[in-house]
Amino acid sequence: MAQTEDRRRITVRLMVLQVSVVVTFAALAIGFWFLQIVQHTQFEEMAENNHQRTLALRAPRGVLFDRDGKVLVENRLSFTVSIVREHTKDLDRTIRLLAAVAGLDISTVRQIVDRHRGEPAYRPIVVIEDASLSQVAAIMARRLDFELPDVVVEQVPMRQYPADALAAHLFGYVGEASDSQIGEGVTSGAIVGQSGIERVYNRLLMGQDGARRVVVNSMGREIRTLEEVPPVEGRRVQLTIDYELQKAAEEGFRHAGFTGAALIMDPRNGEVLSYVSLPAYDPNDFAAGIDRATWASLNADRLKPLQNRAIQGRYSPGSIFKIVVATAALEEGLVTPDYRVSCGGGATFYGHYYKCWLKGGHGSVDMRHAIEQSCNVYFYTLGNMLGVDRIHKWADKLGLAGKTGIDLPNEQESLVPSTEWKLERFGEKWYAGETISVAIGQGQVSVTPASLAVMISTIANGGTRVTPHLIRAVDEGGGWKIATPPAVASTGLFRPETLAALHDGLWMVVNGHGTGGRARIPGLDVAGKTGTAQVISNKGRQAARGSDVDLRDHGWFVFFAPRDNPEIAGVIFGEHNEHGYLGAPIARHVIETYFAKKDGRPLPTLAPMPAPAAPEADPDLAPLEDQVPVAAATARAAARGTH
Repeated sequence: MAQTEDRRRITVRLMVLQVSVVVTFAALAIGFWFLQIVQHTQFEEMAENNHQRTLALRAPRGVLFDRDGKVLVENRLSFTVSIVREHTKDLDRTIRLLAAVAGLDISTVRQIVDRHRGEPAYRPIVVIEDASLSQVAAIMARRLDFELPDVVVEQVPMRQYPADALAAHLFGYVGEASDSQIGEGVTSGAIVGQSGIERVYNRLLMGQDGARRVVVNSMGREIRTLEEVPPVEGRRVQLTIDYELQKAAEEGFRHAGFTGAALIMDPRNGEVLSYVSLPAYDPNDFAAGIDRATWASLNADRLKPLQNRAIQGRYSPGSIFKIVVATAALEEGLVTPDYRVSCGGGATFYGHYYKCWLKGGHGSVDMRHAIEQSCNVYFYTLGNMLGVDRIHKWADKLGLAGKTGIDLPNEQESLVPSTEWKLERFGEKWYAGETISVAIGQGQVSVTPASLAVMISTIANGGTRVTPHLIRAVDEGGGWKIATPPAVASTGLFRPETLAALHDGLWMVVNGHGTGGRARIPGLDVAGKTGTAQVISNKGRQAARGSDVDLRDHGWFVFFAPRDNPEIAGVIFGEHNEHGYLGAPIARHVIETYFAKKDGRPLPTLAPMPAPAAPEADPDLAPLEDQVPVAAATARAAARGTH
């Protein structure tokens, strides 16, 4: 009996042992299968990377040309310094030594490395973009002494912009891809467009990076190259910009001594010939990785050089808006070009007296002369006849409500109020008295310079609203291929008599007794309109002691030439330059440059800028004290919607 019991226990133990052995070997078999079959690729790659290294070969970005083939933005060779952590035994020592050798702040190097710690160890972390020759020499000497074997120095293409920051806001700048930009062909550490043309057309311009696979020893030193895939350069892009016109416009601003914006285009097709926003920044500072001090300086600058004023600045248009009101009144059939209004120096609407700029008044004027003389009373009257909704309707048709659609990022919408807009935004009705201020481009009207360029181009070309655009052609490897321009927004807006009256009045502004005489060019029939917009009332200016430049008025000048069959049109905006007519000489210089180049004549030089007249002599200025709203709620709306 005892023997039977012993045999049973032994049998059970043997069975347990057998099962344990089977389970153990089964687990080992499954583990070996998982490691050698399922994860074979991963471990093979890790093994290979123990003695191989893949180095990225950065693709040169596509070169940017002007409309005549002149190189605007290109690439130059530079050096980058990177850390490869794959064979690093003491990363902290490497960081400290590299910072000391290269003359860098050690905390900055640590921050760069920490930002990329989650990436594969064999991927280089770029620490220095555009290293100096002295930095490269010092680092290479330490590599030869095996002190920095895990630091790599490579020659890479670097973006190069015009040295004088020409068209900086147009081109934009490049920088390392942010977390939100990674994906869809953009990897960590890639250089991508961050603003301007560089950002909008980044896919065309960035090309395709190559790679070089090398064998390295245990110290990380390269032994030989196994394979090299060359990078593919980005597409060459021809812009609509004309270099000479761009230079002429920027020279004009600097010669005049004020900042602002300009957008000059071909009114026949919307091609942008010149694009200015001043003050600007140097995009070359960003190409090499902008340092903290420069970035802080740009952000702290009270003149806001990072703001793209042409499409992001919104301002009251002042008397320029009278063109919209005249168009609306004619097209709505309320008046004819011969309609006359008697101006005695002001007029009363809804219990408030609104002044004209001319103290004694203009007498009886028709529309052409009202445009020429910028008579406020005439346009107060038209605005009162139209009402704000019909003004908004025609402002929208002319491109002054919403965005222009230009192919640049972060464009702001222009605002021309309506009854619906005020009800939605403030929950309040529109008062008829508010329309009087709107009729001369004050009150809640707030537009971008780009939108005014579209408006005057529409007036110039006879009623076709074109979309401003910047790409003319792309070379995809087989030569230049003309880019398809954006579709026009609308055509045939005006009756012939409307167009004739507008062109006559605008021609008289420059060539008659108007305010745009500084743009006059014999034989070219330049047409235009000046505008001055206050940013603070005279009483407010006095309370602020009138010493701050930011309290000065803004000045506008819109133009086209020649009057019949125009080829060039645009806007000159002077920020706080006090008088709209001061932009006319800049427009004249650009127009003269355009036609001199077209005719094969020597390009003109800048003529001396005339001294400004006294503020009280400005015929485009309507004091904000005249614009008294009829309710406190309207006052709050106007204060929030002006500048």
